Amino acid sequence: MEPGGRARIGPPQPAAPGLWRARPAGGSGGGGGASSWLLDGNSWLLCYGFLYLALYAQVSQSKPCERTGSCFSGRCVNSTCLCDPGWVGDQCQHCQGRFKLTEPSGYLTDGPINYKYKTKCTWLIEGYPNAVLRLRFNHFATECSWDHMYVYDGDSIYAPLIAVLPDCSLNVPSTESYWILPNVKPFSPSVGRASHKAVLHGKFMWVIGGYTFNYSSFQMVLNYNLESSIWNVGSLSRGPLQRYGHSLALYQENIFMYGGRVETNDGNVTDELWVFNIHSQSWSTKTPTVLGHGQQYAVEGHSAHIMELDSRDVVMIIIFGYSAIYGYTSSIQEYHISSNTWLVPETKGAIVQGGYGHTSVYDEITKSIYVHGGYKALPGNKYGLVDDLYKYEVNTKTWTILKESGFARYLHSAVLINGAMLIFGGNTHNDTSLSNGAKCFSADFLAYDIACDEWKILPKPNLHRDVNRFGHSAVVINGSMYIFGGFSSVLLNDILVYKPPNCKAFRDEELCKNAGPGIKCIWNKNHCEPWESGNTNNILRAKCPPKTAAPDDRCYRYADCASCAANTNGCQWCDDKKCISANSNCSLSVKNYTKCHVRNEQICNKLTSCKSCSLNLNCQWDQRQQECQALPAHLCGEGWNHIGDACLRINSSRESYDSAKLYCYNLSGNLASLTTTKEVEFVLDEIQKYTQQKVSPWVGLRKINISYWGWEDMSPFTNTTLQWLPGEPNDSGFCAYLEKAAVAGLKANPCTSMADGLVCEKPVVSPNQNARPCKKPCSLRTSCSNCTSNGMECMWCSSTRRCVDSNAYIISFPYGQCLEWQTATCSPQNCSGLRTCGHCLEQPGCGWCNDPSNTGRGHCIEGSSRGPMKLVGMHNNEMVLDTSLCPKEKNYEWSFIQCPACQCNGHSTCINNNVCEQCKNLTTGKQCQDCMPGYYGDPTNGGQCTACTCSGHANICHMHTGKCFCTTKGIKGDQCQSLLIDYQFTFSLLQEDDRHHTAINFIANPEQSNKNLDISINASNNFNLNITWSVGSTAGTISGEETPIVSKTNIKEYRDSFSYEKFNFRSNPNITFYVYVSNFSWPIKIQIAFSQHNTIMDLVQFFVTFFSCFLSLLLVAAVVWKIKQTCWASRRREQLLRERQQMASRPFASVDVALEVGAEQTEFLRGPLEGAPKPIAIEPCAGNRAAVLTVFLCLPRGSSGAPPPGQSGLAIASALIDISQQKPSDSKDKTSGVRNRKHHLSTRQGTCV
Repeated sequence: MEPGGRARIGPPQPAAPGLWRARPAGGSGGGGGASSWLLDGNSWLLCYGFLYLALYAQVSQSKPCERTGSCFSGRCVNSTCLCDPGWVGDQCQHCQGRFKLTEPSGYLTDGPINYKYKTKCTWLIEGYPNAVLRLRFNHFATECSWDHMYVYDGDSIYAPLIAVLPDCSLNVPSTESYWILPNVKPFSPSVGRASHKAVLHGKFMWVIGGYTFNYSSFQMVLNYNLESSIWNVGSLSRGPLQRYGHSLALYQENIFMYGGRVETNDGNVTDELWVFNIHSQSWSTKTPTVLGHGQQYAVEGHSAHIMELDSRDVVMIIIFGYSAIYGYTSSIQEYHISSNTWLVPETKGAIVQGGYGHTSVYDEITKSIYVHGGYKALPGNKYGLVDDLYKYEVNTKTWTILKESGFARYLHSAVLINGAMLIFGGNTHNDTSLSNGAKCFSADFLAYDIACDEWKILPKPNLHRDVNRFGHSAVVINGSMYIFGGFSSVLLNDILVYKPPNCKAFRDEELCKNAGPGIKCIWNKNHCEPWESGNTNNILRAKCPPKTAAPDDRCYRYADCASCAANTNGCQWCDDKKCISANSNCSLSVKNYTKCHVRNEQICNKLTSCKSCSLNLNCQWDQRQQECQALPAHLCGEGWNHIGDACLRINSSRESYDSAKLYCYNLSGNLASLTTTKEVEFVLDEIQKYTQQKVSPWVGLRKINISYWGWEDMSPFTNTTLQWLPGEPNDSGFCAYLEKAAVAGLKANPCTSMADGLVCEKPVVSPNQNARPCKKPCSLRTSCSNCTSNGMECMWCSSTRRCVDSNAYIISFPYGQCLEWQTATCSPQNCSGLRTCGHCLEQPGCGWCNDPSNTGRGHCIEGSSRGPMKLVGMHNNEMVLDTSLCPKEKNYEWSFIQCPACQCNGHSTCINNNVCEQCKNLTTGKQCQDCMPGYYGDPTNGGQCTACTCSGHANICHMHTGKCFCTTKGIKGDQCQSLLIDYQFTFSLLQEDDRHHTAINFIANPEQSNKNLDISINASNNFNLNITWSVGSTAGTISGEETPIVSKTNIKEYRDSFSYEKFNFRSNPNITFYVYVSNFSWPIKIQIAFSQHNTIMDLVQFFVTFFSCFLSLLLVAAVVWKIKQTCWASRRREQLLRERQQMASRPFASVDVALEVGAEQTEFLRGPLEGAPKPIAIEPCAGNRAAVLTVFLCLPRGSSGAPPPGQSGLAIASALIDISQQKPSDSKDKTSGVRNRKHHLSTRQGTCV
């Protein structure tokens, strides 16, 4: 196209009509290049359209046309451009409509500047039969993957689609001659396809599936004979539906095909596993058994490889892909062919991000799969192309991040030749509205050296024609790379061959070692060999140049320890918080991923959809942020560790098995059943941390019978996550513990013996995930309204009737399958839903049938320039011409390029062919397209207008919805019909817009039939008040049905209560009170409230309330009294205790007592009785003038000399005596005796007196 987007049409020999269509989405025109098209046929349609995309578009400022000189496609009238048909804009600078070209030559253009937002252009080119049409593009640029130009070989979009152009590109000259174009003999044009897959078997390259424009003659299975360069197709009676984006893997005589997008009406992604037998050329299906808690993901855009593991198990490994339900998957899926089982293994190493449209190769030497590029969901709800390179070791299930290529792309191809991974083509466009030069179709050629972890750029193919493409396939045949098919505006059916140098051709050791780029050779015994054969013979690899550690800013991109440590870029995980260069200083460094502790946040951040997030019990989906977040760590409780779907706790105490089980039971758990690899790895890592003591803990594994061991959760012991140590289990042991040895393993012991430690397990107490269920996936929504109901999460494609995730639009329609999409408003899904001719012709597949009245009425029908069309066959969607839908013999007129001149929507006739004479039926407007004020409806195409229903409180309403614009402030509702009860309304009419308000009206409907209605009104200025009531449901609309109650003038405040008995609320459920506040001046503040409360207290309620309060107070008093008593008793006990302690601290002594039994005296102590009886104690008072004298008394006894039964024979008596008259000697003796009592026993004897 010329500047602004122009294509010149060379002299055709005029042909019959042809239709083209292009659909840009609002980006800026740019780019360049020139290309030519030759079309042989009798009809073409060009469509160049713009969809709804909120991107930057260059829009010129409005300028009077007499100052700018002229209008681009129109004429200047009264300083305004009047645009020609099909052009819009203030200078008629944008195309918008349909054009019909019949001249022998001419040009196409969308305007002088970049195309604008939301525009569609269509060109119909008519010529003579059997003519050749040449199209030369001088300038053409769109936004790749979003905008396209569609070329149809016919006069409608229902004709065969032959090209979808997103831009033009130029060949890049190259001096290298690695490429050839073999002379291929295709058997039919249906060979061309994209997003297919190919495998090599013998001398045949088998191609299965793929996308094509027309599936009517599409062959699902093809094979290409390498010797004869001929395509063949097998005779297949039945098989799978057509699909693309699937995977193929060859094993012996069988080709395994998995997943892909099925080309049916719904276009769903499938999880079908089909097997094609090459010998019998027949299809069969497999239904594998899913093991464990895994999930079989239905994916597209993935890759697959079949290999034999070290365990002799043959397995097909499916890598990544996009699931319509679970989003971009980062999981590895394994299909075990011999057992027909499916599982999703747990991987180690780096935490990688999966995507769509990557490419991968399997290296037999390293036993690893190398994965490059793809289209992925990125952090921060972003998505785009990546240049990542991962290595997956199939036996250890370990991911490693390798050096990235620096060239992001997807839908490219890759093969492995002589130790080099060769990358060709792909879609490299990662721009939006502003282009930086990235191409939709690429011919980039890259090489990755597996041995040295290096990327090199190889020369592009220097062939006589353009070989840019994406969605192609590539296989290795006899050391050469064979590329087939792909997409480059058209579907390609050619074969490209790249023949790299042969290592055996190098005779010099130095040349052999430096061979390349794109080849790896080693020198062995005076001859040069490929890198693979050298490693097979255990020969040292060729030397690689020294590798330096990456700088800090390059390592910062790795946000987790495992990805930082498991890569080849020279990074280290520092201080458990960031990834830095290995050359940087760090106090606590981790360089081995096995030392990393994987956090749930790192796993959850890689999950891109709510469904995939909900599958992980450690994650939850944040609906507001639209991201997967890790559950908080406190779900298990203090001292527990959240591992997978369980909580684990390790204790180092020495216990028997039963005691350990009881310990776990008291913590609401059980001895751990270590059935997952994650749990085993955690326990082993934790045991290694006990360096000061031996820890060999019990686990929940015991012998059920003589030959069967099982876990405590009743699951069988399969000997996969943990293994017995040599010689175990022994016959004496019935319970198992984990021995910390050089190689940790299980040992059996009697359950009564002791073990050093135990491992407890309990389930995770997760929050209720059902409280935040995932929304219905976009792919399961079948209508535009359901698809666009949740904002920008989903996008609806009207042409394919599919709903897709907003972050997956590009990969859902990689070949321009979607002609138009919506994210908010939904357009009619069929032409019949379009009511005007203008809207009808905006859709490329519709035409307008004008009725005989010639007033603008008609109906929109699917059709072409020849006439209306109808659908035949529900599966192939074939459209055929049917003129009976718009019969010309009945004076109906078919319009496809331009609308009829008279467009009065059936409400007026035209004068001068295009001017509506007088709009009738309550309509107005230039084309009678609107309802008159006070009426609403859709009068287009003969529609009717209806009077606004506003309950007398509005004069006009919305012309389309009928919602009233209430003139009285406070009246609410679509028909100004309601006011809430028990709410207080405050109106501050202080703004300039309120100056014209002089009245406010209110309506109150009592909600309770047994309570009075109270009203309260306060205002800052005087007002007039009128209150009426009515029992009719239609009152308030026409005067005369209301009964006045109150009429006040010049008041500022009013309060009243309307009795429910007087107005009989019970018998009149529709009773309504009308409050008219009027005749006030601006500004004013008015407050009004309606309420219903009881006026007579309910006795039952009173007594219930009274006794409740009384009993509550009584209970409080009892509690207070009880507290007081408790405090008093406590203080009393303390006081007694102090008294007893004081009494116990007094001085004491012992005395001897001589008792007389009858006339005989008995001695209790040694020695004779001396002197007269003496007191047992004398306690002098202050001043030594008085004292307390204490003596023993013998109480009266019976004749036998013994006291009566139950009574005492002795008593202690005390008396206050005067001692001032006693002799000093006596006092001295007494004082001495008392002083010595605490030091020795008295030798005196006392007697009873």
